[in-house]
Amino acid sequence: MNTRSQLYLSKIALAVLSSACLLSAPLSTAFAAEPIPVADFFRQAQFSDAKLSPDGKNIAMIMKGANDRMVLAVLEVGQLRPEIIANYEDKDVRSFHWINNERLVYDLINLQHQEVERFFGPGLYAVNKDRSKRMRLVTHRFSGKRDQVEGKELPWYTRYLDIAHGSASPDVFVIQSVEAGSDVHDLYRLNTLTGNTELIPRPGKVTQWLIDKAGVPRIAVAIEADKSIIFYKDPKTDAWRKLATSDWTSDDRITPVFFSPEGDLYVRARKGQDTNSLYRYDLEKNQLDTEPVISLKGYDFAGQLIYNGPQKKVLGLRYEMSRPATIWFDEAMVARQKEVDALLPHTNNSLHFPSDLRTNIAIVHSSSDVVPGIWQLYDFSTHKMTRLGNSKPDIKPEQMAEKEMLSYAARDGMQIPVNLTLPTGSNGKNLPAVVLVHGGPYLRGNHWGWNPQVQFLASRGYAVIEPDYRGSTGYGNKHFRAGIKQWGLAMQDDVADAAKWAVAQGYADPQRICIAGASYGGYATLMGLIRNPDIFRCGIEWAGATDINLLYDIHWSDFSDEWKWYGMPVLIGDQVKDAAQLKATSPLENAARLTRPLLMAHGSKDVRVPIDHGKKFYKAVQDKNKDVEWVEYAEEGHGFHLLKNNIDFWTRIEKFLDKNIGPK
Repeated sequence: MNTRSQLYLSKIALAVLSSACLLSAPLSTAFAAEPIPVADFFRQAQFSDAKLSPDGKNIAMIMKGANDRMVLAVLEVGQLRPEIIANYEDKDVRSFHWINNERLVYDLINLQHQEVERFFGPGLYAVNKDRSKRMRLVTHRFSGKRDQVEGKELPWYTRYLDIAHGSASPDVFVIQSVEAGSDVHDLYRLNTLTGNTELIPRPGKVTQWLIDKAGVPRIAVAIEADKSIIFYKDPKTDAWRKLATSDWTSDDRITPVFFSPEGDLYVRARKGQDTNSLYRYDLEKNQLDTEPVISLKGYDFAGQLIYNGPQKKVLGLRYEMSRPATIWFDEAMVARQKEVDALLPHTNNSLHFPSDLRTNIAIVHSSSDVVPGIWQLYDFSTHKMTRLGNSKPDIKPEQMAEKEMLSYAARDGMQIPVNLTLPTGSNGKNLPAVVLVHGGPYLRGNHWGWNPQVQFLASRGYAVIEPDYRGSTGYGNKHFRAGIKQWGLAMQDDVADAAKWAVAQGYADPQRICIAGASYGGYATLMGLIRNPDIFRCGIEWAGATDINLLYDIHWSDFSDEWKWYGMPVLIGDQVKDAAQLKATSPLENAARLTRPLLMAHGSKDVRVPIDHGKKFYKAVQDKNKDVEWVEYAEEGHGFHLLKNNIDFWTRIEKFLDKNIGPK
């Protein structure tokens, strides 16, 4: 049976899958004798990734090294001691990829950054597994002129995209934004041994590139005014031709996802349905196949195909419904998954094989709502499991709180997904609660996984309620479209209704509910206190937007011009046409109505929601409300990363909550 037939047969089974098939017996729970230290939740990971080389003979991994810096190391399979091949005194390895069996490419970040440092980009480096032939390909620092670089080094706004598949080539593909504030990218093929580059001609203002498994740029998604155009480089003519055109925000817009080794293009599309499914796109007929390859009931498809290079065969698919999972189309892989799951029954176990599949080993990444992440090497011949690393060894799963995905009916009847986390050891009734609002807002906020913020709050005795309010993605077009131009309106009602639901179900004490969130969640926190002071006794916002007009008007934010021109006016509101609504739903314009206790925190270096948002609101709210606490972190941007700042901030949160809604 060929791969395509296997895919089509598998869709029938997958369409009826539910998250119940992933449930397993819960881990035993027990209260810690003393509160778990704040640092244990927010300390940087000790181990963050592991990947097998294409031939399966070596494992590259990012782990904690000297000076608490993350280093890149390579371990020969069968050996006990990894060899460090990339380590720096002032930076940490952020991510890496095997280019071929001998060479890797990686970039850096500074997890201990200081206020005085100007660190603009992650750079890009290449090195052989034996530490030889190291080369810096992309610089880190802004040079004063956008295109001024030293030697062959590429400028700091260059980013890794993909390897040149299907060969032992040392080349990778990188992208560069064509100008500041733009989502349009040039594509280069970069030789990691020489630094030489080849510019790939682009068919318009390209925002997305897709490389096929032969190492050829095959798909380019371009924008033209308010249109999105998909171009395909036809191997018959070696020229770009249009596959599809749609409006930027159209329900009919399709998204290229994957080029299979056989040369088939797979895309996400709705095709008249509420949810996105995975389709094969017929490149000869310029149309979607009649039936989807994979459809997930109640969820938009989000995932990736797993393939084998030499056999040119798709083996399976990773996807997510209420929980992540893998479905295999190859019977041998099905058996291997069952074998590992039997050994590790309480976690989601993601198997990662070497791309040529000539060895009988796999890296197993295991995680859950109470397990942050563990990497192990499993040998299917000897049935031996070898521990490689634990992302957070200080976290004890038996002390963590389990997360449950439920739903509730909003006031207009729409079903809203919600994650509920109840403190370990509690009876789950009449608890002080925090409604935690995700940022975005146009993304899926809730996932079945370990979350330091949620687990910290639960460890202090609070029920945590996380609604995926309308406008969130991942649950179908109706759910997303219901959030259009609903900042501060129906989206806000969903958040209030989450609190009411938790009270009605007996989880939350109606007199002890706080609202909290960052970015859009910070906006929703402020609006929640303004609109619903009868529900929310206090609020905590960090990095929050305080006025929609400021999102347009502050020009040093990192929002792209395309988002401001074509996205925000449609999804959030037009500054001219919707001026009255934007004023009515602005926390800044309504600051005098906020009378509940509030904790505000912002980073001085935030370029997504610049600190002016916070400063303007803090100044405005002080006139009528003296119960407002302000903290500014000089080194931080859009979110807090330094351990000292997270300890300070979450210690403040603990005291703030204890004062306002803590145990009676």
